[in-house]
Amino acid sequence: MVKAMKTLTKTCITAAVAALLTFSGLVSTSRADSTVYEKTLKSTAWVLAKTGGETSSGTGVLVDAEKKLLVTNFHVVGDARAAVIFFADLSEGKPQVERTHYLKNVKKLGIRGRVIAIDRKRDLALIELDKIPAGVTAISLSTDGIGPGEDVQSIGNPGSTDALWVYTSGTVRSVYQKQFRTGAGEHDFKVVETQSPINSGDSGGPVVNNQGELVAISQAIAPKARLVSYSVDISEVKEFLNGPWKLAPIPADELLKKTELEFTTHESGHYEVKFGEKDYGNQSVFMTKEVEYYERADVRKVWSLAAKLNSAPSVETTMKLLAQNGQTKIGAWSIERTESGEYLVIYTVKIDATATPDAVKSTMQYVAKLTNVSKKDLIPQESIQNASETLDSWLK
Repeated sequence: MVKAMKTLTKTCITAAVAALLTFSGLVSTSRADSTVYEKTLKSTAWVLAKTGGETSSGTGVLVDAEKKLLVTNFHVVGDARAAVIFFADLSEGKPQVERTHYLKNVKKLGIRGRVIAIDRKRDLALIELDKIPAGVTAISLSTDGIGPGEDVQSIGNPGSTDALWVYTSGTVRSVYQKQFRTGAGEHDFKVVETQSPINSGDSGGPVVNNQGELVAISQAIAPKARLVSYSVDISEVKEFLNGPWKLAPIPADELLKKTELEFTTHESGHYEVKFGEKDYGNQSVFMTKEVEYYERADVRKVWSLAAKLNSAPSVETTMKLLAQNGQTKIGAWSIERTESGEYLVIYTVKIDATATPDAVKSTMQYVAKLTNVSKKDLIPQESIQNASETLDSWLK
């Protein structure tokens, strides 16, 4: 009996010690997570940009305090050249989390940012800030990256909640090269796949290891897997920062305003400029609202309709168009068949999306003039018949 009591007592003591150690471990981990959060928060920002006529909200992280550079996702800023940045406003060491607090105090807390580089393939954008508030520090970049089974932590500003500076933790599932498509376009980069949620608004935020070092940038949630998220690996971020920076294209409407050309939005969603009768024969020229791209090449399409034909162009007309394609300085003719069976003869030019307003204006004038001059060779003219010829043709 005494021996049984001793065994039971020993078992209870062992269980109590184990429970105490487990509890101590949880407390230690909790404190470590809190420390990482506080450290990462000093580098994390709320990013607002106006793109496509709407305000986009996301997250960013300061990577260079001296140069005042902040990284976010391209799809957060889109074609915008400007952004408004907020860092956490701390009160007794705790961040103000209400969005309205920052919006009401934009003159005091808001910082102007300029989008100076983008990488659509990696879905990254670089913003240069006007200033850095006191207490804000650049995040440390991990030298080794992250691997499967390791813990990650992140801070974001999800649109699903009214709160900012939201903490999320998870585990790395895999790291691999991935090609996929989102609303922002085609992507190809090394992905850090994690078992953790990313919500709209978290995009562009820091993903860090247990030392608070940046290992990835939050990017998207897997559409077909629950709580699986994709982030841009730190190696891609470093290549973006160290490589040649590509300017972000100016939004099409802002670009046209700078050309001082009068334009309207066509029912197709593209922009239309009508050139005058004197030099251009009231020719309409269109420019796409969206930017087309391949790898690092960003282009805008400018085009004008020369003719709408009920039947296919003659061999003679087609040969003239091909000959002119070889002679024109920019652009080319194309023939498109509509669903109703009509044939559209269109002159198209693709120009660098970062071209100056003067270059865009000159291009549109060139397209208008060339298209107008070519009309007479493309639109069939009615043959003039006298009464006798008309009667003969009707009797055939």
